[in-house]
Amino acid sequence: MSHNLSLAQDHAFDLALTLMVPVVLFQVDGAFGVMVSSEYDGEQDAIVHEYDPWSPAP
Repeated sequence: MSHNLSLAQDHAFDLALTLMVPVVLFQVDGAFGVMVSSEYDGEQDAIVHEYDPWSPAP
């Protein structure tokens, strides 16, 4: 499972940088998804991380 999470995180970060908009990485029923943050209307508990290309990395 950690390989899937790592892959999803990499793709989410790349998408945020490509689109230059914040994206949210979420998990539902064991599957990961990525969506533009402003369009996400799912459960807040499903959010794994939000990637904002305008904020410096921690």
